[in-house]
Amino acid sequence: MDRDQLIMGLAAVFAGITVLLAVLGLSYQLFLLFLAVPFGLTTYFMWYQASGRLAERTQQRRVRQGPSGFGTGARRENVRENRRRARGGANAGGRTNGGTGATRPTRGPTRAEAYRALDLEPGASADEVKRAYRSKVKEVHPDTDSGDEESFKRVNRAYESLNE
Repeated sequence: MDRDQLIMGLAAVFAGITVLLAVLGLSYQLFLLFLAVPFGLTTYFMWYQASGRLAERTQQRRVRQGPSGFGTGARRENVRENRRRARGGANAGGRTNGGTGATRPTRGPTRAEAYRALDLEPGASADEVKRAYRSKVKEVHPDTDSGDEESFKRVNRAYESLNE
């Protein structure tokens, strides 16, 4: 979060430089207008990254195209299995819900599980969730004496799922 604020601040500085060069370019020399273009592009790309739109677009592309890179393509003998996993079929990395046989992705806990992980009642306000998260993280952080990495990850996943 601090990194995004830093990038947004740098984008504001670059925007100021762009405006200054554009005004000076219109007033004195046209060459300065051409110099303002790279600063404007840099400003746009920094804002695009800090606003989270770049990550969203990259994620959408990744989902649409599937896995990429060296060695990630489907092998001939595993084509059917890979297709079943991509559709989210049974035994494809999902967790079953009770005895119904329905699967759901293993992205994170359900809302009820998240509330239980943070020791909250269902329907707690955003402020209560935040307070409970902070106190729970202090208890289970791996750097503390009584800390546990798995508990820390579970609390973080619970907080993320409640903030979505």
